Amino acid sequence: MSLDICTVILAGGRGKRMHGEDKGLIEWRGKPLIEHILQRLPADHGQILINANRNIEHYQKYNYPVISDSIADYQGPLAGILSAMQQCSHEYLLCLPCDSPRPPENMLQRLTQCLQQNNACCALCHDGERLQPLFALLSCQLQVQLEQFLQAGERKVHAFFDALNPAICDFSDQAECFHNLNTPDDLQ
Repeated sequence: MSLDICTVILAGGRGKRMHGEDKGLIEWRGKPLIEHILQRLPADHGQILINANRNIEHYQKYNYPVISDSIADYQGPLAGILSAMQQCSHEYLLCLPCDSPRPPENMLQRLTQCLQQNNACCALCHDGERLQPLFALLSCQLQVQLEQFLQAGERKVHAFFDALNPAICDFSDQAECFHNLNTPDDLQ
C-alpha cells in the first residue's frame, strides 16, 4: 500500500563543523550536495520541500518550495522537521539530511513496509551499527508532540524518537549510504 508522502531535505543548519558553510550547497564531486540527493529521490517521493535558513534564493533555483524553521535561532533538525510538517498537507513526511549525498536505494519502500508491519507512527533507518534518525518516515500526526517537545526546550533527535517507540528498519546492507559529510576532511 502506498502512502501520501511529502519529502523534506534538511538543509537548515549552521554548518559549524564546515566553518559556517551551508552544507547543502557545498560542492562534492562537481555539484552541490543537495543536487546529489535530489537526483536520488525515488519517483514516488511526493511533494518535495527544502528546509533552509539561509541562501534561500540559491535553494529556490531547484524549483521546490523552500521553507525556513518556524522556530528562530537554528534549533536543530527537529525544528526543520516541524516546519515541514506545518507546511505539507500530506499524511507522512520522508526526511533526509542534506549532508549525506547518497541516500539508500528503496529507502521509501523499505521504510513504508517497516512502518506498516510494525503499525508505528514513524520508521527510522539503522545502518547496522547506529540508528540514523534523520533518515525517517514520520506520520504528520506527530506534529503536536514535536511542537511540545521543542517548546519544552528539548532539541535531541534521539530523545524525541526514543519516546515514540519507532519501527527500526535495517539498512545494514547499504551502510555506506549514511556516511555524512560533516567536516572539510569528510569531503576528501
